[in-house]
Amino acid sequence: MAVRCEQVRLAGYTTLRLGGPARCFVEATTDDELIDAVGRADREGEPVLVLGGGSNLVVADEGFAGTAVHVATRGVTTGPGESRDAGRGVTTGPGGSRAAGPAASRDGRVLVRARAGEEWDPFVARCVEEGLSGVECLSGIPGLLGATPIQNVGAYGQDVSETIVEVRAYDRERGEVVVLDRDACRFGYRSSAFKGAHRHVVLEVTFALEHDDLSAPIRYAELARTLGVDPGERVPLRDAREAVLGLRRGKGMVLDPADPDTRSAGSFFTNPILDPDQVTDLEKRVADRLGTGAVFPRYPEPDGRTKTSAAWLIDKAGFTKGYGRGPVRISTKHALALTNADGGRTEDLLALAREVRDGVRAAFGVTLVNEPVFVGVSL
Repeated sequence: MAVRCEQVRLAGYTTLRLGGPARCFVEATTDDELIDAVGRADREGEPVLVLGGGSNLVVADEGFAGTAVHVATRGVTTGPGESRDAGRGVTTGPGGSRAAGPAASRDGRVLVRARAGEEWDPFVARCVEEGLSGVECLSGIPGLLGATPIQNVGAYGQDVSETIVEVRAYDRERGEVVVLDRDACRFGYRSSAFKGAHRHVVLEVTFALEHDDLSAPIRYAELARTLGVDPGERVPLRDAREAVLGLRRGKGMVLDPADPDTRSAGSFFTNPILDPDQVTDLEKRVADRLGTGAVFPRYPEPDGRTKTSAAWLIDKAGFTKGYGRGPVRISTKHALALTNADGGRTEDLLALAREVRDGVRAAFGVTLVNEPVFVGVSL
């Protein structure tokens, strides 16, 4: 375990390239090192920031006055066998070191276990190459695998909650390793039991994937059009992955050092989910602002509410692609991404985010909510 108790700038560990120094920095390459670093800081009353790939993180210019623990654990296991019990809450040993052997779920799907420090997109690429279906539409998303259940990462009609069957985590309150099944994870739209709670440190995630050379049914209309199929059809896994990567590159959502539009945290705001009264109010505001007959994107939710597009609201409120405030701007490729294109500061980014949020609220009565995790800052 590499420990550097000095001023280590966190900007280099975030895709926004923003953030001041951490008082102490730890690189954890094993589960035991990760548990030891977090547990020791907790016992000493030291604030802890668990760092993954930094692709969904906004850190204050002042930095973090505590211990930043960078997750660098590796390992993926897949194959036939028996699944271990999930949701029982207790494992053994200082690192909860039960063997993470290969397994198959009872419904015939293949169980794939991966350590939290694995990079997400190479993991997806591996699944596609091995003919494992269920995460192919999540191609090109930056960051580490351990962050995916926290945010319930999703894109192009898929999210990880559809395939996650259990998460092994260090419970900071109980001081032991626990296994949470899918129900215990309490997945929702870009949310979970882990998000904002800080109680659990994800160590390993188990996915149940179909052994099939075809994708899951294509749900997202834009992706279906790109593939030349109707929604609900299936396509070869590689075709789905390449189509998603192409769409994401066109929106500046695949990391590229040569493209300043990718110096972002991806989608900065979540798509609003509205109750019926809010939908009625938005219909009136859209008609008043854009004219009778104008419509806004709407996607029915299972609970009777309606999801709409944050990007559409931002654009129609007057914040078009490339709109800037000093050294930061809205991406020139996608209205939902805020970029640090010219070496700005976190406060510059937040000023732009507040301007966009307040402008959308004034125009349409909808308050946008940030998707990235904030450290030491708020809107």
